[in-house]
Formats: sequence, C-alpha cells, structure tokens
Amino acid sequence: MQTIINTIPGYRVYEYLLVLSPPEDLWNRVKKVKEDFSTKYKSDQARWGGPQTVLVNFTQYEIMEERIVNRLRTIAMGYTPFKVELKDFGSFPAHTIYINITSRLPIQNLVKEIRSGGQRLMKLNEDNKPHFIMEPHLTIAGKLKPWQYEKGWLEYSNKHFTGRFIADNMTLLKRSAGEMKYHRVKKFDFQNLPVTTKQGELFG
Repeated sequence: MQTIINTIPGYRVYEYLLVLSPPEDLWNRVKKVKEDFSTKYKSDQARWGGPQTVLVNFTQYEIMEERIVNRLRTIAMGYTPFKVELKDFGSFPAHTIYINITSRLPIQNLVKEIRSGGQRLMKLNEDNKPHFIMEPHLTIAGKLKPWQYEKGWLEYSNKHFTGRFIADNMTLLKRSAGEMKYHRVKKFDFQNLPVTTKQGELFG
C-alpha cells in the first residue's frame, strides 16, 4: 500500500528534521571535528550529517507540509532568540558521540512548545509518531559500530571543545525515503512578538 501512496502527487512521504544551526564560523569548526572523526574512524554518517541540533524528527505526507510550516512560523514569531553554549563531548553509549550543550533549558522549552503546538500535525500514523529531542546535543557521529564507538569515545571523552552562538532561527529540512541529503524547506526567525500579533497571524 505504501508504494501506491507514494506515487500519488501530494501524497509522497518525506522525512523531516527541525534543527538549530550554528553560524558559519562555528558550523565550519564543528564540520572539521566531524570530518576528522569520519576519517579516523571510517564513519560516513559523521561526514554527511549536518553540524546542527535536532529539535524534532518526523515522517509525514507532503500534503501536510504547508500546515506544519504555518504552525512553526507562528511558534517562531513568539519565541525569543537565546544563547547556546557548547562544551566538550558526550555520548549515548554504544552508538553516538556528540558535543555537549550546557544551556539546555531554552531549547527544551522550545521543543515543548513545538510538541504542544505541532504534535498532531507531525504524526503520520500510530507507527510513525514525531520524535521530540528533549536532550539537546550536537551530533558528531551516530549509528556507530561497537569498535567505532569504543575507540572514538576513548579519544573524545578526553578532548575539549567550546563554542557559543545566539540561536535566532530554526530550519525545517526534508528528504524523500532513500535519500542521504536533506533539503531546506523553510527558515523560521525567532521574532519575540507579542501573543496578540501571533494570534492575528494565526487567524488572518
């Protein structure tokens, strides 16, 4: 049935990521860390994954995209830009190594707001529910084999990294099933507008 749905225009299924991206100078520094890891530990995922913090990932029909974009725009309009602090490395045992985010609360609050405002729109079906990331981090490499994780973590648990940036927007990315690369759908600026303005936009 899935293949039939995929061939109907407007009913194609895409994988989506909503992310915070650091500015170019910090992006390049993180990219370099990822490329070094990829070369040393033969991890393709480290090389092609973007230097970004994922807020939510979900699968949905393309036909829902406009409604999701409108909802995310409304959330972003009322959100205040905030500082993101990066320090050293952490891991999810056995499969992922990442850069720690020490300023977690503003990101967690943003994720909660997205969850309360967009969860229903992002749910494809019972088997494909959105995944909201409540432990913010910036992935260096994921889906690691045991040897990659063990050797990599032995090194990176003793390495240091610091960085900070002001998060003043979030970006929605998408890819079709089987694609490696995500493509940008829309960037949403955090405008710190009062709720009344948001309501006007919502119902305008």
